[in-house]
Amino acid sequence: MKLFERLKADAAPQWADYVDHSFVRQLGTGELPLEAFKHYLVQDYLFLIQFARAYALGIYKSPSVDDMRQSLEGVKAILDVELDLHLELCGSWGMSRSDIESAPEDTPTMAYTRFVLDAGMAGDLLDLQAALAPCIIGYAEIGVALKNKGSATEDNPYTRWINEYGSDEYQELAQGFAEWMDKTAEIYLTEARYPRLSSLFEKASRLESGFWQMGLDAVK
Repeated sequence: MKLFERLKADAAPQWADYVDHSFVRQLGTGELPLEAFKHYLVQDYLFLIQFARAYALGIYKSPSVDDMRQSLEGVKAILDVELDLHLELCGSWGMSRSDIESAPEDTPTMAYTRFVLDAGMAGDLLDLQAALAPCIIGYAEIGVALKNKGSATEDNPYTRWINEYGSDEYQELAQGFAEWMDKTAEIYLTEARYPRLSSLFEKASRLESGFWQMGLDAVK
């Protein structure tokens, strides 16, 4: 079994709570309150800034030049693609880049981003990948699932988001990350350290669920 699939299987309840969260279901039907999505999107922008730093940490933690290049591609994908998507969507609601970047980080945002950075600082590249994987691969799973359900319709206000994460380009990025994890595992993984990786992955999955819930809680 590939490393990601093993981690996912061992954290099955937490993974299901994440990828089938009420926020995701409402996003798919278009019934998600706009204020919930806006709060999530601003916080996700702030999250991605820290995520880019985590990928940059991956460059430092990389054992080879190829690994360094892989980490660099992650940084570029965030700074050149994902952040622009968020600015595009927020701009359609009259929110400027300065408005977004000056917004305060919500508690779930701080908890998740610092968790990922701490995992990378305290461990090696494989620890960092285990903490990053739920976000990167989970969004691909969610995006393609929503597309396959026919959620990306003209009258769904969240179709742009669905199409981005359900796109072939993002699916390839996520698949590439999973393959990168497998290559790193060939160097670092032992059965003795697997429980730590599993714990990191499970915690990151729970923090992802908390991130969705933060959006819903914003409109309570």
